[in-house]
Amino acid sequence: MPRCPWVDETKLGYPEYHDTEWGVPVYDDQTFFEFITLEAAQAGLSWYTVLRKRENYRRAFAGFEVEKVARFNVRSVERLMNDAGIIRNRLKVHAAISNARQFIKVQQEFGSFANYFWRFVGGTPIVNRLRNLSDFKATTAQSDAAAKDLKHRGFKFLGSTIMYAHMQATGLVNDHTLDCFRRQEIIASYPKRR
Repeated sequence: MPRCPWVDETKLGYPEYHDTEWGVPVYDDQTFFEFITLEAAQAGLSWYTVLRKRENYRRAFAGFEVEKVARFNVRSVERLMNDAGIIRNRLKVHAAISNARQFIKVQQEFGSFANYFWRFVGGTPIVNRLRNLSDFKATTAQSDAAAKDLKHRGFKFLGSTIMYAHMQATGLVNDHTLDCFRRQEIIASYPKRR
């Protein structure tokens, strides 16, 4: 089956991530928080580095239950800094906790993080027509706007490039290439407009 050109099929878990998650629209806040935490940890690193540590992050960050992470304290930070299963960058650990607190504020304001975040694409996935790796963008006007708004709200490690990756991962953008078998499968799953 043809896949997007960025998928290294020799890397354990990478094809499965592409085939089952990447680009599938997300409406669940816990999943949004998981991706925000993982993508903030990725800053400056490869996505595969973080993806390999995903289960460790799930364990270390209370199953990505945002209310629990928001209550992490100084002892929690020290526990995380001693956890070899995650990326032990103190700034990123603090950011994950701070982002959890800001995430809850967004939920309170908009009813859910999903309600808030889908506004950046007008509530409907953007479907791009990409043929090869050189067609992929690092940022867009939508990711710029999301990053700017999140920064204004106090989120950290979520610049425009990370936000575009987040939009791709959570299905706000369908960047599966034209020849990728997942492109049409995901498009077919979109709710029909009336």
